[in-house]
Amino acid sequence: MLVGIIGAPNKGKSTLFSALTLNRVDIADYPFTTIKPNSGVAYARKECPEVELGTKCNPRNAPCDNGTRMLPVNVIDVAGLVSGAHSGKGMGNQFLNDLAAADAFIIVVDGSGMTDSGGNPGSGDPAEDVDMVLNELTLWLADIISRHMPALSKAKDGVEALRGVLTGLKVSGEQIADAIAKTHLTSSNIGWGSTDIEKFSSELLRAAKPFVIASNKTDAAKDGAKTDALEARFGPGKVVRTSAEMELALRKASKAGLASYVPGAKDFSIGESAQGEQRKALEYMRSYVSHRGTGVQELIDRVVFGLLDNVVAYPVEDESKYSDHFGNVLPDAYLMRRGSTALDLAGRIHTDIAKSMLYAIDAKKKMRLAKDYELKENDVIKIVSAAR
Repeated sequence: MLVGIIGAPNKGKSTLFSALTLNRVDIADYPFTTIKPNSGVAYARKECPEVELGTKCNPRNAPCDNGTRMLPVNVIDVAGLVSGAHSGKGMGNQFLNDLAAADAFIIVVDGSGMTDSGGNPGSGDPAEDVDMVLNELTLWLADIISRHMPALSKAKDGVEALRGVLTGLKVSGEQIADAIAKTHLTSSNIGWGSTDIEKFSSELLRAAKPFVIASNKTDAAKDGAKTDALEARFGPGKVVRTSAEMELALRKASKAGLASYVPGAKDFSIGESAQGEQRKALEYMRSYVSHRGTGVQELIDRVVFGLLDNVVAYPVEDESKYSDHFGNVLPDAYLMRRGSTALDLAGRIHTDIAKSMLYAIDAKKKMRLAKDYELKENDVIKIVSAAR
């Protein structure tokens, strides 16, 4: 899974990336600090089945923090986007190509409204920044399709032809067909004009690359009016109020032993070693997060479990001990799209196991399950296969 962080310059993208991953990246209050994309790993959080089962897990692929399983998610932060980037303006459209494999986007805007669309100090409208990002993404995709239109117009099966053209963008034939149907376009011997291509591109992006908005720098806002306007337009489920700078400071303070902060928590303890200005700053942050938190952990959790609708499944070999053949309890945790089956889980473990799968067992209930059993949240599953 790959989540792309995208937005206009100087809205806090790189700070958000660092807060999510604790990677060191260039952060500054001027446009185009990020030239090459930053890649890292963030962690979505879910309660581990060890709490329900009354046993202690031995994680391999997803750490457990006091009963909370931390699910790794790949994150990429690319250069700031300006209007016209799809045609090479600003840092050019290379960053768009870097985002092609993303499953979802986090669009970062300045919720305080104190930077303009170019990332410079001044007055800005976060909603306009979202529109600009979505428009640039649409035009970027439209340009790709337009370049292949001579070949597409000769293809009888337009869906399959488009799937071939867009193979690197993680879009399915079903998503392409749905976008064609919703825009009322022909799917055979495609000869679309520029307006039709843009309509189709917008519809396809909506389905294949869903997004959530990080209304960042909310701790610096005089009021919440800008974010309120975002929620009114895009829906409250699409907007998360964040303070990436505060989250980064808290994670660093916790790492340094100055505080004991769990990402996403609305309270934390301040260590005795924090004195003077450090203590004063931590006390201010503690007061702030007690109301709504920094929003950063909520943001990645919402992308993974809300936007992309994943559940967590735990494959085991010994259903009585919930362990693998080495005795590790609940060793692996897999993010699976809702609707995935026990057979899909087998495929994540190994293709040979999936090919020879006979059935599955619900380790909690000790019940036999069919291969097409639909996985539920925190399922602990044994795959029974003829493969060794």
